[in-house]
Formats: sequence, structure tokens, C-alpha cells
Amino acid sequence: MAVLLQTNLPFPIFRRGKVRDVYDLGDRLLIVATDRISAFDCVMPEGIPDKGRILTAVAAYWFSATEDLVPNHFRGCPTWPEALQSHREALEGRAVIVEKTRPLPIECVVRGYLAGSGWKEYQAGGAVCGVALPPGLRLADRLPEPIFTPATKAESGHDENIPFERMAEILGVDLAVRLRDLSLALYRRGAELAAQRGILLADTKFEFGLSTEGEILLIDEALTPDSSRYWLADAWQPGRNPPSLDKQFLRDYLETLEGWNKQPPAPHLPAEVIEGIRARYLDLAGRFGVRV
Repeated sequence: MAVLLQTNLPFPIFRRGKVRDVYDLGDRLLIVATDRISAFDCVMPEGIPDKGRILTAVAAYWFSATEDLVPNHFRGCPTWPEALQSHREALEGRAVIVEKTRPLPIECVVRGYLAGSGWKEYQAGGAVCGVALPPGLRLADRLPEPIFTPATKAESGHDENIPFERMAEILGVDLAVRLRDLSLALYRRGAELAAQRGILLADTKFEFGLSTEGEILLIDEALTPDSSRYWLADAWQPGRNPPSLDKQFLRDYLETLEGWNKQPPAPHLPAEVIEGIRARYLDLAGRFGVRV
């Protein structure tokens, strides 16, 4: 199956992220979700067929399902001007128009279960990003309440988990409190809708920006398998990592490789890993009634 790893459109490039190519349309942006996939901050050489379309469709579902909680930057799919007609087949289903914002330099992470870097922090000191947790918790345990654990956004290299107090220093207390409350509300909505479909939303991250009028907007993506950890509810068992419908399948494979230090260049992916990732992403989308 064909994959789209990079685009070269007749518009000024705004930025190229690990997955998305972003073009400047003046007061708005054209975002194209490619089929690239990253792990440990490295982009893999191979793409995942249909991944960009899956992410775009899932994000659109969640933007719609959460717009009563916070407005978002989504402004629709392109109307395909003449300059894009020759690219239309490749971009269909993966290109969206969004409002241009001033992105805020914080990853707003919410955790409902103990996993990933949060589990490592807890093992080391009994807390995650300065949030003290009860003793004796196990890997994949449900937390007493969802916790907000922000991180700095790194252009290159690893994001750094920070305490809420540091976030307040960066953004100001009022804005930091507002983003924390919005993130927790979004997580709860996501967890509720996921539970109705037999999956657990273990953790997720949100990004926000300010409009030209200073309004807070949810930007980038929301509750996708790239930005979230989704577990199969009927297979969840504290003490071990449950089967997931997200990028963890890729991370788990990469952890088995000897000789790769998690630095570029990333290793090539075998066909069974590529198909395994695609199947999990499609499974997640299908549970929310999202067609790709």
C-alpha cells in the first residue's frame, strides 16, 4: 500500500513536524497529516499506510465531541483551489484548514492510569511531575483521580515533565489554571466516551494556542492514537501493560532491538510491525464510528 511521507505544495512552508506538514495561507494554515510515525522522538524510515487519514478523521471526531468544552482551531477541509488540484488525490482525507494561533509552549498531559514516564517517575520518588501519589501503586493502576502533569514542548529532543508551579511561572497563574482545568475536562470527556466503546483512556496530551483575540483554542490534534494511550478494557490488569490501540505497539517493538540507542537514524520497520500499527489505529477509529 502506498504511503505519503512528505508533501511539497505550492504554498510557503510554515513548519514540518514529526508527522504533519504545515503550510501558511495567510490568516490560516493548511495542515497535512502524512503517514510518518515517530517514537522516542525519532521519525521512522517507513510510514504507516492510511495513518494520516486515520489521525485526521479521529481528531475531527474529537474536535466535534469536545467543542462545547473549549473551541478548537479546526476550520474545515480545503475547497481545493486550482493550485492544489493536482495534489488532491494524495491529500484527500488528510488535509485540513485551521485558524492560525499563538501556540502555548506547554504540553498539557493528563493521566488517569500509571504508565509510561509517569510510572518511571513514580517508581523513583512516589510522585509524577510533583503530584504525590499513594504508595503501593502498580504499573497500569487506575489513579484515584486523573492528574495534570504538564511538560515543556521541545522543538528537538525530549519534552521535559515539569511541576504545575513551573508551568504557572512560564504562562502566568491564571492561564495555567485555565489550561489545567480544560485539560482535565477534556480527559474526562474522552475517558467517558472511550469507556462506552470498551477501551480505557490511560493518558493523553493536549496543545493549546491563543487566537488573535486572545481566546484559548484547542490545537494540533486531540485524543488520537498518536497523542494518547488507549487500552482494551477487557484485557486491563494492573501490574502489566495491557494491549493497546496506539503507538505503544511500535515502542514495544523498538525496545526489543539491540544496538539502537534511540537516536537518529531510526531502524527500519518490518512489514508485520507496520501492519500491526495500522490495524490498531483502524480498530480504534472504528470503535468511535470513524470511517477512513
